[in-house]
Amino acid sequence: MKTLIYGHRGAKGSFPENTLLSFQQAIEQGADGLELDVHITMDGEVVVIHDETLDRTTDGSGVVSEKTAADIRTYSAGVRFAHLPQYKPFWDEERVPSLQQVLQYLAPYDVELNIELKTYSVPYEGIEKRVLDVVRRYGGGRKIVYSSFHLPTLIRLSNQEPGAETAWLLNAPISRPGDYLDTFGFEALHIGKEVFFSNEAHFARWADRLRVWTVNDPYDIQRLITAGVGSIITDVPDVALAIRYEQETVRQ
Repeated sequence: MKTLIYGHRGAKGSFPENTLLSFQQAIEQGADGLELDVHITMDGEVVVIHDETLDRTTDGSGVVSEKTAADIRTYSAGVRFAHLPQYKPFWDEERVPSLQQVLQYLAPYDVELNIELKTYSVPYEGIEKRVLDVVRRYGGGRKIVYSSFHLPTLIRLSNQEPGAETAWLLNAPISRPGDYLDTFGFEALHIGKEVFFSNEAHFARWADRLRVWTVNDPYDIQRLITAGVGSIITDVPDVALAIRYEQETVRQ
């Protein structure tokens, strides 16, 4: 089985995270999938941004849930990334996209999508239904995996959409991973790299049902591919894809 490579917030290592530009770059590099994060605005729009505040990744400030979607669209989602080597002035025109915009943008591309619902710190009432409604209209039938650190979010989402593919995000080890996979019907477990490497033998049996995040070191990427994990989530999909290609070539 081939280990899939997911671009973390697109090609976050080189381009402004969670923007259409970043997703496009990851696709052009050959990523098998994309990972993104969603929050809800004050007026109920699902927007793609990692933090619950605007301050780190835009030139705006304040809490996403206390702003309207129109407010958020006035801020640049690229200007904060001028320190990256490939920065170009046109990046300043990037905006925080809505989930609808991202799905419409991805329509021509055959890539998987991991939508992380950021509900571990902000209790967005009804976020599961809002996300599912957008996906039903604009998902285009692509494979979509919904993930969260907050287990109740995944249970609610599965109850609203039987058959939805869900994955539990973990930054600590758990006993009997297979029991969680079977009981909750998870498509996968999303494991922090430190957790995996510290408990590799423990997780080995379920390696093909793991996505390991966030893995940027070439040696770590090589180890995970050798271990046969299902997917690697990385800021540098081009690096991971090159390593996977090299390992496939050696096996031939």
